[in-house]
Amino acid sequence: MSDQDFAIITPTNNGPYWVRGKFKVVLPSGRELMVDGEAWLCRCGGSQNKPFCDGTHKKLGFKHTEDEVKV
Repeated sequence: MSDQDFAIITPTNNGPYWVRGKFKVVLPSGRELMVDGEAWLCRCGGSQNKPFCDGTHKKLGFKHTEDEVKV
């Protein structure tokens, strides 16, 4: 399986998830958004354009680093 077979999700330090590849975002309403390329998904909860990032994490002083991610 190559990297082109699935999306790659990268949490950014103190910012959103950077998602690259071909994937589908399913909204709570059931509406589906197909993405083929990249998207930045909110992690801070403050975006007015959820699930996408609008940069609000900077204003809120959102702090989260890779070291805090547990699997």
